Amino acid sequence: MPEDGEATQILILAGGPSTVGVAGGYASSTDTTVAGFDWQKLFLSFEGRTRRSHFWIGWLILLGVGVVAGWLPIIGALISLALIWPNLAISVKRLHDMGKTGWLVAIPWVAATVFTIIGFVMVMGAAFAGGMGPDYYEDNPAAFFALMGPGVGAFALAGLVPLAFLLWIGLVEGDKGDNRFGPNPKGE
Repeated sequence: MPEDGEATQILILAGGPSTVGVAGGYASSTDTTVAGFDWQKLFLSFEGRTRRSHFWIGWLILLGVGVVAGWLPIIGALISLALIWPNLAISVKRLHDMGKTGWLVAIPWVAATVFTIIGFVMVMGAAFAGGMGPDYYEDNPAAFFALMGPGVGAFALAGLVPLAFLLWIGLVEGDKGDNRFGPNPKGE
């Protein structure tokens, strides 16, 4: 409606969903895309595939939230537990993009747990063998170092296996074209 040479009460008849309704209120929308990408689906769904760039952006977001959550005593622990789901979701979708099953995401979790337990047992064995056991009068540094080395090695593997897995799923290119998990997210 023109008033004094200016358009007023403009009604958009076609186009994308708007956040402002005709009367100035907010239109209800279930659209969760930001910058042309559905981030909610990336972090919460295990279905489909995701590109390497979206994986790394999502991983960095989760890392940042995890670091900030680490500064909060009790709530930070709850936030860290809640971050397991989105971390698994982006990793599974990355594996899907490579044509692999999402169950492979269990490899770093299982390996880290097993190597941590082995490392703990070796370090405790080294402590007892080195003279911290019930017989304090027998110091045995050779036994201490013989068990401490493999224990530290097991702890190192507990960190290196997940790092290697992260680099593998983050750097290897996905399948060209469609695969059993859906269309190529690049559109190729």
